[in-house]
Amino acid sequence: MIAFIVRRLLSAVVLMFIITAVTFGIFFLVPKAAGVSEDDLAARFAGKSPTPEALAQVKERLSLDEPLPVQYGRFVKAIVAGDSYDTGVSEVECSAPCLGYSFRTSTPVLDEILDRAPVTLSLAVGAAVIWVIVGVSIGVLSALRRGSLFDRAAMAVALAGVSLPVFFTGLLSLAFIVHAWGLLPSVDYKPLTQDPAAWASSLILPWITLAFLYAAMYARLTRAGMLETMNEDYIRTARAKGLPERTVVTKHGLRAALTPLLTIFGLDFGLLVGGAVLTERAFSLKGLGQLSLDGVIQSDLPVVLGVVLFAALFVVLANLVVDVLYGVVDPRVRHS
Repeated sequence: MIAFIVRRLLSAVVLMFIITAVTFGIFFLVPKAAGVSEDDLAARFAGKSPTPEALAQVKERLSLDEPLPVQYGRFVKAIVAGDSYDTGVSEVECSAPCLGYSFRTSTPVLDEILDRAPVTLSLAVGAAVIWVIVGVSIGVLSALRRGSLFDRAAMAVALAGVSLPVFFTGLLSLAFIVHAWGLLPSVDYKPLTQDPAAWASSLILPWITLAFLYAAMYARLTRAGMLETMNEDYIRTARAKGLPERTVVTKHGLRAALTPLLTIFGLDFGLLVGGAVLTERAFSLKGLGQLSLDGVIQSDLPVVLGVVLFAALFVVLANLVVDVLYGVVDPRVRHS
């Protein structure tokens, strides 16, 4: 198992290196190939209406007049060893890992990301717990009661959940559950460390709204996986041995059906930690999704670049955890 984890860790490091190269190419190489001048490219990193002095500083710090390998070297060096930025007033140190410096807000990008990350992480973790428990439970029950009224009703709700976009269900729940009926308080994020009760109450509606979409999808996938698994020969053998039905379902049927769900969960959770843009926008939550959207609107490209790398890191880490869980769920994976 140790060797298996080490191999996956090395693969994750290589993958992150590839991601930095691809991201650098998207933000630096592709614009140059499209004919964007160095001044125009520097303006994208300096924010709206930059002064000539600011443009010159950005060009110097990003080495935009240097060959691309030199630019990429400084890009990676800043991430690994940190960098310094001349704001025109003072020299600002950006300690490693340095994801860039926002000349618009005069703040290192990583500081802005870490300031917004608790909001997005709270949203993603809470919603993930709800959609996994509810989605998998409903999927198992629907598979065991195939064709029943519960199965038809659950799949109809699941179809609606998959079809309805988050911004629609979010605004609808705000209009009725909060404003019209007053069943839940308005969404006003409070840090977990300050008031755990207020933190949970302020996020319960975004959790349910976001989980509704994913729980519906996981219920359909779990149902399909359980229907296929419960017809396997080893399930009939387990029943013939006299094992209790609960053991057959949970230890033999569900364990095999969960394998494909792990892959999807790793991708879904990693992408959500990178920023649930629609949900954060609908509930006015100032998380990473809102930060990246503000960066796009304000032409603050360092922020967009930093959020992309941060989100990619979490997707890689989530898939690394999934790979390790594969080895726990299915021991054959460790020897493949």
